[in-house]
Amino acid sequence: MSSDSERQSSVAAGSNSGRLRIALRDVSKTFRFGETSLTAVESFSLDIYEGEFVCLLGPSGSGKSTVLNMTAGLLGASAGSVVVDGKTVSLNNFPDKIGYVFQRDTTYPWRTVWQNIGLGLELQGLRKDGRAERIVKAIKAARLEGFEDAFPTMLSGGMRQRVSLMRTLVMEPEILLMDEPFGALDAHTKLEMQRLLLEIWERQRQTVIFVTHDLAEALTLADRIVLLSARPGRFKQEFRVSFPRPRDAVRLRASHEYAELFSQIWNSLGEEIEKLNPQ
Repeated sequence: MSSDSERQSSVAAGSNSGRLRIALRDVSKTFRFGETSLTAVESFSLDIYEGEFVCLLGPSGSGKSTVLNMTAGLLGASAGSVVVDGKTVSLNNFPDKIGYVFQRDTTYPWRTVWQNIGLGLELQGLRKDGRAERIVKAIKAARLEGFEDAFPTMLSGGMRQRVSLMRTLVMEPEILLMDEPFGALDAHTKLEMQRLLLEIWERQRQTVIFVTHDLAEALTLADRIVLLSARPGRFKQEFRVSFPRPRDAVRLRASHEYAELFSQIWNSLGEEIEKLNPQ
């Protein structure tokens, strides 16, 4: 079980950062398969405030995506509570003003770039002229000009993920949940996507929870990194990332400050990874 001091540390973090948007209180999730069960997350607490960019980091199977899905209302908590903007979230009781970007691109192959990006606006019933204005801005922001009429099979993996990202952002969510959205990309494309995300976030300042197993990615993006223990995932440690913004991913990784913080977090993360492979 997590200690009270660990839970209080995670809850207290960011308490002077403005309006509380997301509050997880002693949240646990146990999956049951017939007569067997698996606890993915146990007694996890965390507060996230207006405009924060928080990365959840931990070894494989530590419950990062489970925390994200409980926050979105895609999974119900087995214990504890998830509150978004003062409203309790539960299974299929989705919070308002929230966007979700999944691990792989979720483009529809029969829809063009324009049609994919505008899908949510179309379902929302926004008039065609109103949709067009927002889609044009999204395509420009993602540097997809000239590909408006292209189908996903004509695009690279990075371009498809840009389409998926902009389909979410065009809905203007105030809270953005991202589940390893760049994990399947090659190193160069991943850096480009991180740069694009930071450019957009600097302008719009959504409240973000970003799940990753990539420490370098977390250091590039986050204001705070929350480290989860090996399964069952518990709050282990939090790290403030105080590198100045705007950030350049390449230059940042060449700095002494980056190397120091990377080493500190890596040592703590390594302790959890070792638990997965006991001697």
